Amino acid sequence: MAELTAAETGRVRRRQVFYIPGFDPMQTRRYRQFYRKEGPAQAAISGYALEIGAKRAGVAHGWSVTAQIDGETVESAVEVLAWADIIGGSMRRTIPATYAQMLRTAWIYVASGALFRLGRLRKGPTLAALYPVVMLGLQALLAGLAGAGLALAGARLWPGGAGIALGAAAGLALAWAVLRLFQRWDGRFLAYYLMHDYAFSAGHWGAYPPVLEARMGEFAARIGVALREEVDEVLVVGHSSGAILGVTILADLIRAGLPERGPALSFLTLGQVVPMMSFLPEARRLRGDLAYLSTRDEVTWVDVTAPGDGCAFALCDPVAVTGVAGEGKRWPLVISAAFTQTFSPERWRRMRFRWFRLHFQYMCAFDRPGDYDYFRITAGPLTLGARYRGRAASKSRIERAMSGHRSLA
Repeated sequence: MAELTAAETGRVRRRQVFYIPGFDPMQTRRYRQFYRKEGPAQAAISGYALEIGAKRAGVAHGWSVTAQIDGETVESAVEVLAWADIIGGSMRRTIPATYAQMLRTAWIYVASGALFRLGRLRKGPTLAALYPVVMLGLQALLAGLAGAGLALAGARLWPGGAGIALGAAAGLALAWAVLRLFQRWDGRFLAYYLMHDYAFSAGHWGAYPPVLEARMGEFAARIGVALREEVDEVLVVGHSSGAILGVTILADLIRAGLPERGPALSFLTLGQVVPMMSFLPEARRLRGDLAYLSTRDEVTWVDVTAPGDGCAFALCDPVAVTGVAGEGKRWPLVISAAFTQTFSPERWRRMRFRWFRLHFQYMCAFDRPGDYDYFRITAGPLTLGARYRGRAASKSRIERAMSGHRSLA
């Protein structure tokens, strides 16, 4: 009789984790720091032990984890599937190019009808999408007012054609300086960053850019190698827009065929923003992959969001709201990280208005953890499927189909 696989027993001694970040130019550094800081903090709260080590040989970005949880020792290797270079390239735009990009992106979401449907789905991420448009508009207005004020002052101080010309030149220079200052301060405002994020998703009206298609092919090949190694579970984690990439990568891998009696294949999506892309008219490939992956028994797919995360489509089933759920739909299991319950009241008061930080909370420690514990999932002795076997989906999940574009590749 053949030995039972981890997919059958649900037990893990060795795990390979692939982490797909969202639209984040600091991908490799940020997530290693999160794990090194937050993992031991969660372990101290929950009564288990984590030791963070160096990355495996041959891995560009990652780390290793040795855990003692529930009396068992588990070895996990985490690899970050980085695409920060692609993001950095898309963000290197001049100020005029960014404003042109803003107008084009706004037009795509309005003309396609996606903006209005997204607003009916969840107000938080839709307002987050409008934020960079409003903020960049205000910055341009302030720059224009400052420049116009200086130009008028110059014309009054030096009447005549030369004074007007000098004042106009000085006004333009001041307006440009104000815009440059806002650009330098974008670490505080995040207007340019978020504008580039939404523009990247909408740049091809929902289709994947060719450079990203190529990178996803590389990621799929790397995960495919791991599925043939001696590990018990291959866990793919997609955060924010990284969840979008994960859907297509795993759909392609399953279509190509998985090894017989290989490791358990698991997919964890955190703070997903799938509708921002799947609601666009040319997102046919993504919609087809959502429909396909949702029916497959080769994978366990758990989707975790929280209403307190204003940047995610909280508790929105990405398959159902996109309108591509078929009769055989099995996934994802939609559950809530429930920030108001998993934070102490004191910590929630401190955190509730830190919108950007809350979007990354899924990879951090909770002082009152429920059944969602990122570190137990990525380093513990159970597969994702075993951990959530029998778990009911959140009763407050949203499943009504809202997308106006439902054609598949």
